Amino acid sequence: MKLGLINSAWVQSNQPTEFGLQKTKEIGFDTVDIFIDPLEADIREQKLVKNECDRLDLPIISICCVALGLSDFNRSVRTFHVDRVEAFLELAHLYEARNVLLVLGEYIWNREVIPPTEQWDFGVDSLRQLGQRAEELGVEIALELEPFQLSLVNSVDSMVRFLHDVDHPAVKANIDVSHLVLAGVPADELIKLKGLATHVHISDCDGKVHGDLPPGRGVVDFAPYLQAIKSLDIDGTVSIELEYSPEPEKIVEWVAEAYAATDKLMQEAGLRG
Repeated sequence: MKLGLINSAWVQSNQPTEFGLQKTKEIGFDTVDIFIDPLEADIREQKLVKNECDRLDLPIISICCVALGLSDFNRSVRTFHVDRVEAFLELAHLYEARNVLLVLGEYIWNREVIPPTEQWDFGVDSLRQLGQRAEELGVEIALELEPFQLSLVNSVDSMVRFLHDVDHPAVKANIDVSHLVLAGVPADELIKLKGLATHVHISDCDGKVHGDLPPGRGVVDFAPYLQAIKSLDIDGTVSIELEYSPEPEKIVEWVAEAYAATDKLMQEAGLRG
């Protein structure tokens, strides 16, 4: 698998977009995931990202999208979010990316008032529509497991059930190692995602709170998860997801540390290649 970085890691550098992309390449990453909103970034910024990645020979693998309204009980809200995600899919096509990393929403009102089965079905219906558009554009949707109590997809079992209910080949799973740890999901459960997963996120955490730290700064035991991922034979990328460095002036060192630690873990697991 390739080793990539989500470029949101560079936000706190207060540097132009090109800075983060150039540093990503210099540090040694194979690929990059882009955090960009096509409804906010103008055409010049969108083009700049593609041109700079092409110049650097840094393939764009994924575009990150958070669309919490895909399971909203208001049809108009769901329609807006479907249209918005379609804009991400179209940008992924233009970037020659493999997938749009998609974060679904949560059950509202503590799973009361609106029956949870209805909220689930709203989400499934939205993803069926988006899966069709993704297939037309030659990209995939990588659905992220969120480790929060009210998230629609917060366990391997709920991920498998959701994907089966959507039943579209362009809609697959993203595996986020620290999210699995925070959700209390053991590595051996990943076998259930055989043939269903397309992308991987990796970071460390304290085992209690969402953190996205460089591997080695938290409590995650990566080896069993990476071995489980290896057994899935995913033709894809492991992308490092980082939250802010406690020392913003040392953001380059923060990202380089994450790269070195993850590269070592992947080499030991026989995953890097």
